[in-house]
Amino acid sequence: MLTRSMTVRAPAKVNVQLAVGGRRPDGFHELANVYMAVSAYDDITVSPSDRLTVTVSGAGAAGVPADETNLAAQAAALLAKHAGIEPAVHIRIEKHLPVAGGMAGGSADAAGALIACDALWGLESDRDHLISVAAALGSDVPFSLMGGTALGVGRGELLTPLACAGTFHWVFAVAEFGLSTPEVYRAYERHRREMGAPFMAADIPAPRPSLALLDALARGDHSALAASLSNDLEPVVTAFRPELARTLDAGRAAGALAALLCGTGATTAFLARDEPAAAHLARRLRASGSCGSVLTAHGPVTGPRPI
Repeated sequence: MLTRSMTVRAPAKVNVQLAVGGRRPDGFHELANVYMAVSAYDDITVSPSDRLTVTVSGAGAAGVPADETNLAAQAAALLAKHAGIEPAVHIRIEKHLPVAGGMAGGSADAAGALIACDALWGLESDRDHLISVAAALGSDVPFSLMGGTALGVGRGELLTPLACAGTFHWVFAVAEFGLSTPEVYRAYERHRREMGAPFMAADIPAPRPSLALLDALARGDHSALAASLSNDLEPVVTAFRPELARTLDAGRAAGALAALLCGTGATTAFLARDEPAAAHLARRLRASGSCGSVLTAHGPVTGPRPI
């Protein structure tokens, strides 16, 4: 058995557009999801063991399962199954990303585990194989593996890389609570029912990406991107968690070019004009007392990589 270990650093994501369509027969919603990987990371270390085990440390570790239900453990088990070997590894996750925060921290851990286990076991899997394994684990895992900027359709797992010029600077306000993705989508459906609007995929046109947003990314235009950011879930989430609306308002008042909910929340994202503006915005958000903690990051960045 190999005795070395492998550590991979895996980035978070921000959804610069999250357009939500109807619920499909499989329970997922049709999405047009424009992802950007950003420079906030979890570190995932795998090492040989007599069986599959997980430990989690860092911020929010108490809220992350340390057993076979952990998404990184599921990633190791599925990759091993495809390879016809036992998933005899210990996975150590050092958390820096918000837990249940809408930045795909769990998906980042799974993607990092795929890269680390593939290297540890000497599998040399091609990219398409790893993407197919990632898609079986969760909707955000394929993008967490890919990194960069991409459009995700279907349930978000069918990816097309996108052109993105330059660097965008972000500030993330981390709430003192998390949100369940299934609960958020159930709230979205309740809202549509209450409005008398259809909510099944067969009755709603498939969502489409904003052409203005795609053009803003391709040109690296901060002002145009700010004007195009959108998340269809934001009004629903802020209606039942109004403290997030207050955080969004605090970021706008602090000078953000634009503000939006990260995925299904509960983290909120703020676009800044440049790195000094992001640092200033982060200081003001911390001082506002409107969130639990603050992260700064830039994007796009590459997907998980060994360190």
